Amino acid sequence: MTWGFETDAEYQKDLDWAEELVRTEIEPVDQLVEHAWDVGDPVRNALIRPLQEKVRERNLWACHLGPELGGQGYGQLKLALLNEVLGHTHAGPVVFGNHAPDSGNGEILAHYGTPELKERYLKPLIDNEIASCYSMTEPQGGSDPTAFVTRAFDDGDSWVLSGQKWFSSHARFASFFIVMAVTDPEADRHRRASMFVVPADTPGIEIIRNVGVYGHDEVEGTHAYVQYNDVRIPKDHILGNRGEGFAVAQTRLGGGRIHHAMRTVGLVRESIDMMLERSVSRKSGDGTLADRQLVKTMIADSWIQYQQFRLLVLQTAWKIDQYQDYRKVITDISAVKAAMPKVLSDVVGRAIQLHGSLGISTELPLGQWSAEAHHMALADGATELHQLQVAKQLLRGATPAPGLFPTRHKIALREAAELKLGDRLVSVDDLVGAE
Repeated sequence: MTWGFETDAEYQKDLDWAEELVRTEIEPVDQLVEHAWDVGDPVRNALIRPLQEKVRERNLWACHLGPELGGQGYGQLKLALLNEVLGHTHAGPVVFGNHAPDSGNGEILAHYGTPELKERYLKPLIDNEIASCYSMTEPQGGSDPTAFVTRAFDDGDSWVLSGQKWFSSHARFASFFIVMAVTDPEADRHRRASMFVVPADTPGIEIIRNVGVYGHDEVEGTHAYVQYNDVRIPKDHILGNRGEGFAVAQTRLGGGRIHHAMRTVGLVRESIDMMLERSVSRKSGDGTLADRQLVKTMIADSWIQYQQFRLLVLQTAWKIDQYQDYRKVITDISAVKAAMPKVLSDVVGRAIQLHGSLGISTELPLGQWSAEAHHMALADGATELHQLQVAKQLLRGATPAPGLFPTRHKIALREAAELKLGDRLVSVDDLVGAE
């Protein structure tokens, strides 16, 4: 058994290099690029592609993917450490090739795509030559699989897709969509749907409108409300087998949840750094904010929450690397997902408070990060559902007490206790009687 909390020296050099790149080159790019995912934006390409080349030369491109997919095979733990550095930036994950939703969609294609689909979409997606969209949530059904109504009908050599999807992120940038649709409405609840690759230029796809997110300063939103009007797609564009849509989704959602958490660690750390800078800079009476007891308490509470959350994320990433199966880490991933929005909301809220009116202004990103906490409470499953999942998994291993008292009650322990003296088993009562 090995146990440690050290980052190996060579990778720490990579992390230090990444942090320098973030501060000197990526943060300025954030001020100039509206959407880092928009591969059709010439300004974006002129600024981001040279940085991506630097990352490739450093062997940090898509480091969580295996070499067969164009990555470095470093795994989730090293990705978590890297995402701490990138998490507070807009363009950082794109510069390093591990950005949502493309990273999760790439995992789906890698596991379930046909050779033809991989050739057409996976390699250019990993190389960031194209963008993708994950189209699952519906206006009338979010986390409840029984509420989905978008249908895909088997029609000879094609599937015909009809229905509406809500909050399909990056649809207007995407070369293809991954869409979940009901194929067997009478089957068991988790066998009703299938997953499909839908080329973005297929006739019948209608973007009703692009929806923005509160706090994001953008001319047009990036989360599409989509109508699929009898969209006809080839028969081989199904991912996995018919009825396996939810199993396919978990391949993506497990990774997506932990990746969100990794980046959130970076946001929380940056918020604390801003709190510290503000506290020692802002005058208050005869001293600074840092001299105030309440401010010290706010900083301490934030640092404690940050460390607790960070360790949970890193341990979960380590387990994923060990098991190579998201299903075996379902409790940990749900715990991370449930903890994430509160930690982010609490720490960013304190940072806003210490910055006063500046904290709620558009001069700083704190207001946007505060709204992001609510986003994280909804993305890839609501917080409450993940709390229920954690409890469900833990209760599976619980056993009822054998009698009136819990097994760890002192009376139950006394009745069961025996001491071995030489060759004899002696009860506690025997020892008391011998006195």
